[in-house]
Amino acid sequence: MSKDFDRVKLRRWRKRGFYSEAALVKLLKTKGYFAVRVPVSNPSLNPLPDIIARKGKHTYAFEVKNATYYAYFPKPQIDKLFQFLEQFIPTTTEYKHAVVAAHLGKRWLFKEITWTDWKKNKIPEKVRILKRDRGNLNIDKSYQENTQPLTDPLSTQQ
Repeated sequence: MSKDFDRVKLRRWRKRGFYSEAALVKLLKTKGYFAVRVPVSNPSLNPLPDIIARKGKHTYAFEVKNATYYAYFPKPQIDKLFQFLEQFIPTTTEYKHAVVAAHLGKRWLFKEITWTDWKKNKIPEKVRILKRDRGNLNIDKSYQENTQPLTDPLSTQQ
């Protein structure tokens, strides 16, 4: 009886995570990002984020948690985000972003972890996001590309 209850509890917990990941992919797509959920992201040693997104030249690796008031992101999960970006995204670090995302009821909070903190090993054992916090990443305005078209110097001849 106890094992059956534990199994049901585990399924509910996984469904919550899946729901939040799918909701974030949908939200990112409405904001103009290309985004996909990584279906094999799991507590393994593979450096896989929950969600990969791209907008312009910028690539984002998201770790997602569904919570009520606060969410904790263990350091090994954050390390995996940076390992994924470093190993699989062939561009400079200014275009690669490791983001932890907390789905707190109807509210989303995003916190970008800096490359400097990761390289200097300044990431705490657990990164915490509280419902009353303000994230440091706004997905509406984050790293917007220059929307003005580049002018061709030859086309400005008189």
